[in-house]
Amino acid sequence: MEIKANNPNLKTWVDIPENSDFPIQNLPFGIFYTSEKSKRVGVRIGDYVLDLFELHKKGLLNQLPLSGADLNNSFLNDIMKQGKIGMRNLRNRISDLLNVENDELQLLKADIGSILIAVDSVKMSMPINIGDYTDFYSSKEHATNVGMMFRDPANALLPNWLWIPVGYHGRASSVILSGVDIHRPKGQIKPDPQADPIFAPCRNLDFELETAFITFDGKPLGQSISTHEAEDFIFGMVLFNDWSARDIQTWEYVPLGPFLAKNFASSMSAWIVTLDALQPYKVDSPIQKPEVLEYLKFEGKMSYDIQLEVAIQPETVEETVVCRSNFKYMYWNMSQQLAHHTVNGCNIRNGDLMGSGTISGSTPDSYGSMLELAWKGTKPLKMNDGSERKFIQDNDTVIMRGYSTKDGIRIGFGEVKTKVLPVI
Repeated sequence: MEIKANNPNLKTWVDIPENSDFPIQNLPFGIFYTSEKSKRVGVRIGDYVLDLFELHKKGLLNQLPLSGADLNNSFLNDIMKQGKIGMRNLRNRISDLLNVENDELQLLKADIGSILIAVDSVKMSMPINIGDYTDFYSSKEHATNVGMMFRDPANALLPNWLWIPVGYHGRASSVILSGVDIHRPKGQIKPDPQADPIFAPCRNLDFELETAFITFDGKPLGQSISTHEAEDFIFGMVLFNDWSARDIQTWEYVPLGPFLAKNFASSMSAWIVTLDALQPYKVDSPIQKPEVLEYLKFEGKMSYDIQLEVAIQPETVEETVVCRSNFKYMYWNMSQQLAHHTVNGCNIRNGDLMGSGTISGSTPDSYGSMLELAWKGTKPLKMNDGSERKFIQDNDTVIMRGYSTKDGIRIGFGEVKTKVLPVI
């Protein structure tokens, strides 16, 4: 089905800065508030936030099955109950109202100030009430690099990796929004292989460059979602920094996997870019060998060309870009991840969050973690201020950005930005 809001020829009457992440073809959803406005649903357009509750009060969304309570709401979950088609209709309607050829909203000159609000004057809130959070491990390059460091380089991938999208259940309560600072975690580490473990602050704090997708309501318990229908159950995507305490992880992960090394914080961007908006940027997935099992097979383009970068900004110093990667490198795509997640009958709920896993490319400058970029601390990265980094230091800020571009249209996510404070 053609998605009207994706038309690359659309122009808006709203002033859009050059190279903005948020043209009329994007229209991502989020939750915002101001000193005068309660938390509510907003849509980003250029350097403004469109207040959907105000649009509803003016009768501009009357043809849609939405209530004022759906939009004057602390989370997007209620409007997401409309499902794929309902959210598509809402985005199409917003696109119409912002179209330069449509004067319905433009004529409300006395009300524009309360409907279209400068982004600098709003604060963002967590956009979804996350029910469950799953993190995958789906970059072949990342998994290979980690296997080479910690296991036999000749057999870097574990035997199951090429057969299933490996994942684990994370901690939804510690998923935080961009702009929220974190404290350095602490736990058991074993710096001396010949000695007992010690309790100490993490010494090897790392970022993980990821995206995450957010689901609509899935099928009932006991039923599965196929790769063919998986995208019908995906609302949109965010940038995601799945923080890792590497030294805590090294000691604790056998036999059950990540625990304290991963549950202290995961940072996500504020604006959810709909999967609809990303459709023009679909590309082929990497070739999968051996051939996957039947339930993981898919047809057509199932990956997305999303350019990604990570910067480290020491306190009071300019940032240094340390990584440039791309979502299209992912070996296991989102449809396969969701199909595998549900093949055993696991039910997916409105607002569930699925992390992609670290996104690494094939070149050293495209590795998606400090573990790889500094190669387990043996190749420190040089910052613009002359300092070096093996891992993330106190008072460093990690910034991730991402966007897709084609035919002169740029669809972006903004950024996810987190500062690391000393251990409490």
